[in-house]
Amino acid sequence: MNSKKSDPWYVHVILYVIIAILTVILIKVAIIDPKEAVAIDRHNRTESRLRMDNIKEGLILWQKKKGQFTDNLPKLIQFIETDPFVDSVKNAFDSLTMKPANPFIPLTSGEFTPESLLYTPKSHLEYILQIDTSVIVDTTVNRRGQVTKVDSTVHLGNRYYLEDPDGYGTVGDLHDDAKKNTSSWQ
Repeated sequence: MNSKKSDPWYVHVILYVIIAILTVILIKVAIIDPKEAVAIDRHNRTESRLRMDNIKEGLILWQKKKGQFTDNLPKLIQFIETDPFVDSVKNAFDSLTMKPANPFIPLTSGEFTPESLLYTPKSHLEYILQIDTSVIVDTTVNRRGQVTKVDSTVHLGNRYYLEDPDGYGTVGDLHDDAKKNTSSWQ
């Protein structure tokens, strides 16, 4: 007896629908989502580096005005927003090229906003900003070899170190003057 029973037609339709749904999910997970993640990461990296460049320019202006760097990011942002010296630099023109001498770079949104410099675009954590501290000790000794006076001078803020906590780069170095104002991605 050669009797063959075939499956009902609706079982085949259900299986084809399941295969189509799984194919769409696979395409989304394997192709579309990684492209979106790469695009978001590229945007965050570019935005963070622009912000770090602007923080560096603010630190340079702070040092020009006050003679040393600062490790207080909120005070630096307030300085950029309200100080007349920074305003005069932002509104100045280069006499040779007659182009604006504004040291601040527009962000990816197209506009420079000092408030955006406090936090990273990816995790919204504060940037890590540190300054160096060096102590110079001067000892005075009399003819008998006894110490008569010890003077110590503390120098703050000759160098700075700025780091993105998300890992998109650093600016400056606490120990090497050659890396002062140098970005890790340049």
